[in-house]
Amino acid sequence: MLYVIAEQLGFPGILNLIRYISFRAGAASATALLIGLVIGPKFISWLRLRQGKGQPIRADGPQSHLAKRGTPTMGGLLILTSLSISVLLWMELTNLYVWACLLVTAGFGLIGWLDDYDKVKKAHHAGLSGKTRLALEFVIAGFATWLMVQQGNTHLYLPFVQGPVLDLGWFYIAFGAFVIVAFGNAVNLTDGLDGLATMPVVIAAIAFLLISYLVGNARFANYLGIPHILGVGDLTVLLLAIVGACLAFLWFNAPPAAVFMGDTGSLALGGALGAVSVATHHEFVLVIVGGIFVVEALSVVIQVAVYKRTGKRVFLMAPIHHHFEQLGWSEPTVVIRFWIISFVLALAGLSTLKLR
Repeated sequence: MLYVIAEQLGFPGILNLIRYISFRAGAASATALLIGLVIGPKFISWLRLRQGKGQPIRADGPQSHLAKRGTPTMGGLLILTSLSISVLLWMELTNLYVWACLLVTAGFGLIGWLDDYDKVKKAHHAGLSGKTRLALEFVIAGFATWLMVQQGNTHLYLPFVQGPVLDLGWFYIAFGAFVIVAFGNAVNLTDGLDGLATMPVVIAAIAFLLISYLVGNARFANYLGIPHILGVGDLTVLLLAIVGACLAFLWFNAPPAAVFMGDTGSLALGGALGAVSVATHHEFVLVIVGGIFVVEALSVVIQVAVYKRTGKRVFLMAPIHHHFEQLGWSEPTVVIRFWIISFVLALAGLSTLKLR
């Protein structure tokens, strides 16, 4: 919005800074952080008043989590509010990639909110049915991928390989939708401890901030042998807004958490990262950068598959962060160690940009 105003005025004086993606991205991050910190206390009080008993806690989960009863959920609304306002203020309104990723973020956030609302209303940890959630997610993700295909290409790129390896054609829409849905749910599964999902999302967003900027710049893209996609650079505004919004939320989510992100936030953030990876054609790099989320999701798949077949459990409890809790690790220990691993994986993912 501010970009359009400045453009109509001819970018006079200090408004000339708005021309630059780097300035708008930094401003979006600061705006999201400020909005989140300012409205956070009253917003959390409002959630506590409306929800009463807060998020239901699983009786079969770690016993230490029972002390968290009464903590309000749907804190993802705080993230989405500050994120959306800041992006709409600082984005270039004609950029289809940003709109497509915002669509996924808002759409997945709405699905997560419906799930959280159902849990709070029924005072039970089960929300929407899995089939309903997945169907809605695939519709949104498929449409967003279709929008991005109109602007870009349908080629598949692999880490460590220079240039495209395969043109998927219209099948790319199904592939892109799968990536977005899978990553949205992977982040959702990771969100089981205070701050566990938030900081790895921040780290992944910063990694893809760099990727988006390089992919959107013809000179850097040609030098590195990565796809050049005109307009993708503006996703840095969205990604730094995610960083600002998540840091503001983490201020209130730090142990002992005053609010939980809920599916409202985790689905939205995971979907946003998945959508950015599709827009930049770095889907497989996301698997590396977001390795923590991938492992968390795989631990659930493995646990369920093996238990159904053999009646035995591979992990003491799934997702895998609960396994380490059952081994005696304290919650802060699990969270901080997972943060460290996320940072290392982000560096590993970024290294693939040069090793091609």
